[in-house]
Amino acid sequence: MWGESVRRMVGRLVHQYVDLWWEDADSVRDPGITFSKREQGEREGHLARFLDAVTGELQSVPQTRSERLVVQERILSAFEILARSALGFEDRHLEILLNRGFTEAGTSFVQTAGLFDPSIGGASVFQAIRNVWAMNGLQMLLGLPVRLTPAVFAYSMLYPYTDNFLDDPSIPGETKARFNERFAQRLAGEPVAPLNSQEQPIWDLLGLIEGQYSRSEFPHVFESLLAIHRAQEKSLRLLHRDASPNEVDVLGIAIEKGGTSVLADGYLVAGSLTPAQAEFLFGYGAFLQLADDLQDVRGDLDSGLLTVFSQAANHWPLDALTDKAFDFAHRVLPRVESFAPGGPAPLKELMARSARTVLINAVGRSGRFFTESYRRSAEARSPFRFAFLKKCRRRLARQRVSLTRLVGAFALAADAEAPFALPGKATSPQAEEAAGSDPRLHA
Repeated sequence: MWGESVRRMVGRLVHQYVDLWWEDADSVRDPGITFSKREQGEREGHLARFLDAVTGELQSVPQTRSERLVVQERILSAFEILARSALGFEDRHLEILLNRGFTEAGTSFVQTAGLFDPSIGGASVFQAIRNVWAMNGLQMLLGLPVRLTPAVFAYSMLYPYTDNFLDDPSIPGETKARFNERFAQRLAGEPVAPLNSQEQPIWDLLGLIEGQYSRSEFPHVFESLLAIHRAQEKSLRLLHRDASPNEVDVLGIAIEKGGTSVLADGYLVAGSLTPAQAEFLFGYGAFLQLADDLQDVRGDLDSGLLTVFSQAANHWPLDALTDKAFDFAHRVLPRVESFAPGGPAPLKELMARSARTVLINAVGRSGRFFTESYRRSAEARSPFRFAFLKKCRRRLARQRVSLTRLVGAFALAADAEAPFALPGKATSPQAEEAAGSDPRLHA
């Protein structure tokens, strides 16, 4: 009745995108815009002023709703100047980036996170909000209202909760293994009760998804959650420093992990997807995972994590593999047309630009793994010099405490109100009205 299961789909798409990775390189690749040193210097001045504006706002934490709105407007105004002057964005791009739905969904998420768990830290919320905005982008791509739904909130919050539990060195490995097994049972809809206070919020978050999507009407939503869970379990095989190149399917595991993550985003946003949409989202997620692995190659080498790039980094320059990543993106991104051809073209342009940017910046972050000529060529396609970006990252790292404090202020706002009912919380009239307006919302 429901066509291909997500599990079968994932197996097919992993093979499809592994084959795509190994296809011969395109004869012509769009190199992107190049910048002279003078142009880079001018754009760096704009970025420096933007960072001055943001760090200035971090000196004090807004205490009231009106103060928060003023801070938000000042930061957005500074970003608009940066986007036009340094990044070359046009009005059509800014209409996407500055869409009120994104800022309102972000603020709503931060506040709802604080209501869901008053003890949650700003760092965890900051970690999760990036996925909220990614899912908001998918809402726009699919022609849906850009807003915080129970499923968007719950899936984004699952990351810090499950990651923090599994990364906690004080928790025995056997306990983590039992949790993974119980978590899979809960994802499959089995009546598994939470064992402790660490599992309770995770179970509650899954309950929010079940409140929005009926398991009988939207089976692929829950199959996609099981798919990313299986992929993450497989990725544990990558913690095998001394494995030979043929001992672990490093490429296949990376493609499956990244692909299932974004595929789940899509199902949780829309409930159902066309085969073409599912195929694009899986491929786009696979690309994002490969780009992330390239960016983290130094840390992965130190921790013994196997990736396509860390396996090669100590033996050969990463020039050719990075070209493969560019070619992979060049083949995957046109498939976005499965989302309403002729639809939000500026968003599609931003996705293509972002794909190039993330790979170029990865070269800058891991420069010693590339030949000097390749690094220079990549830097010429960046609006900022790599050394300048490194200074900016260090500056932002020093401001991390202030940034998490600012996030915390939004989360703990006295006038915060969740847009839907939370476990153990009263439902506001506004939340009931919002839920009633969407036939898929039953929370």
